[in-house]
Amino acid sequence: MNDFKNLFYLCLFSSNQNKLFFEFIMEQNQVQEMQDVVIRFSGDSGDGMQLTGTLFSDTAALMGNSISTFPDYPAEIRAPQGTVAGVSGFQVHFGDHRELNPGDYCDVLVAMNPAALKANRKWLKEGATVILDGDSITEENLRKAGFVSDDPIAELEITEYNVVVPDITSMTREALRETGLDNRAIVKCKNMFALGICFWLFDRTEEHAFAYLDTKFAKKNPIIAEANKLAIKAGYNYAANTHQFANHYRVASASLEKGTYRTISGNVATAWGLMAAAEKAGLPLFCGSYPITPATVILEELAKRKDLGVKTVQAEDEIAGICTAIGAAFAGNFAVTSTSGPGLSLKSEALGLAVMIELPLVVVDVQRGGPSTGLPTKTEQSDLQQALYGRNGECPLIVVAASSPSDCFHYAFEAGRLAMEHMTPVVLLTDGFIANGSEPWRIPSMSDYPTIVPPIIEEAPEGGFMPYVRNEKLARGWAFPGKTGLEHRVGGLEKDAIKGSISHDPANHQKMTRLRAEKVAKVADYIPAQKVYGDEEGDLLVVGWGGTRGHLQNAVDELRKEGKRISLCHFNYINPLPKGVRDIFAKFKKIVVCELNEGQFAGYLRQQFQEFHYEQFGKCEGQPFTIVELKEKFNTLID
Repeated sequence: MNDFKNLFYLCLFSSNQNKLFFEFIMEQNQVQEMQDVVIRFSGDSGDGMQLTGTLFSDTAALMGNSISTFPDYPAEIRAPQGTVAGVSGFQVHFGDHRELNPGDYCDVLVAMNPAALKANRKWLKEGATVILDGDSITEENLRKAGFVSDDPIAELEITEYNVVVPDITSMTREALRETGLDNRAIVKCKNMFALGICFWLFDRTEEHAFAYLDTKFAKKNPIIAEANKLAIKAGYNYAANTHQFANHYRVASASLEKGTYRTISGNVATAWGLMAAAEKAGLPLFCGSYPITPATVILEELAKRKDLGVKTVQAEDEIAGICTAIGAAFAGNFAVTSTSGPGLSLKSEALGLAVMIELPLVVVDVQRGGPSTGLPTKTEQSDLQQALYGRNGECPLIVVAASSPSDCFHYAFEAGRLAMEHMTPVVLLTDGFIANGSEPWRIPSMSDYPTIVPPIIEEAPEGGFMPYVRNEKLARGWAFPGKTGLEHRVGGLEKDAIKGSISHDPANHQKMTRLRAEKVAKVADYIPAQKVYGDEEGDLLVVGWGGTRGHLQNAVDELRKEGKRISLCHFNYINPLPKGVRDIFAKFKKIVVCELNEGQFAGYLRQQFQEFHYEQFGKCEGQPFTIVELKEKFNTLID
């Protein structure tokens, strides 16, 4: 190891002649072609693992690979440093074909301390490469991570893996000793040293990361940018020259549909989809929200777009957020509010008000682990029943779910379209996994999206304006205040079925209750019929909804290649369900419903289609499914 260090220090600030020597050595390493690779970056929440993973995944995307990422944050705001609870991770899956999920297990684990190694031991593929900062193996760090010996590699039984233990912190200090930065600032650059190692290992260019650093620190402190770039170069040169890695790898570019692409996260895609819906409706967008993990980025992204006429209010609480949105809807805005599970609970009374007065409103619920505060940074699908039924009285509304980071754009647009054209609230369900994850997104032409036509009333009809006269969709007219002849009353008390005045008549209440339910049910005429992925009949039909799509489809694909008669029926429209579901279900011997909860969608399907038997496969670990566990379950049911 000392020989490697001496070579590293000798060549750290190398001349052009030495660069030729480096390239010669690199040519001696075997280059192995791979179809796809999974890397997991992990360390303390202050070690910059999210930035490291983002820079690597962005570089892979810019070099033509398809990517799928999974940021995995600690559940506590600031867990004790050096502990397993405080480990932050970022997993990226990149390949030469469309990647539908961030991968089950990793080919490479970068662990910046023993706690990160311990937390992620279970995610290692057989024969994986482990890169552990040797400087972090101290008595204190081992104790904090819960090790009982001074050899974490032996204790975790990974001696047979390709374990590399470079002194990353020390070599970062050496590489940056002439920058003039203090020790604390220098040590913060160690994540870039690790990034440089991975750039060499997978034949990635450094230029994209350099451009990002120049842009980020151009005004604040250019010296920081140069220090981080030096750290990347040092890590790259270390990997190239020490022969600690027997191979380096190359992943070809993916064959994607022609177009202009960018990497996008689910939360950003959601915000953009809402803005697109406002544009297509010709209405200003208003968002009233309260910050909550993991939905806050939606509010932040919308707040950036005053140039597009977007208005945002960061309210003092969840109730104020939705109430300002309802007021904005009454005033003629496309109104949205964003939240997560606990916030949806607080918004329930006001959501009932929006149902009663029949105003368009989109509530984005980025689901997380519960109940109560639960696991704020982890993923789950346990808000489904709350979205469907979590209000007092008979209070139906539309429920839609997105399936991937990029299609959050489409379903946010759809939520806006359905809300405005049908004059009713819509709950859009995403989850922490797809909200924080990212993937390549082919930027669409807005000419491909339909114009949204809300039932806006411009002038009072002959005989006077009647607020609850309905059109063919059973949607009432939307009259904005300030227009002569269109004055009307709204509120939480029951309304007369035509005039909109307060009514306590029992027969009228029954009529209005049924009309509101029929209006939501009629939405099935305006959404696509349900489709099946794979053959239309077989031994097993896998049913899922929302953010589980990528894992379920990959598992089904792999079993179909093995000759299994298995197909997938994945749902994005939850209430009402699309047409054609009963016919699909009837053609399979068995049905298994997979969801990240204890069976909420399975229970919902039993209510809708009682004639079928539903197997259940649920998971509440704060983590997505793995393809391995899905295939094991499906094989059991088929066999």
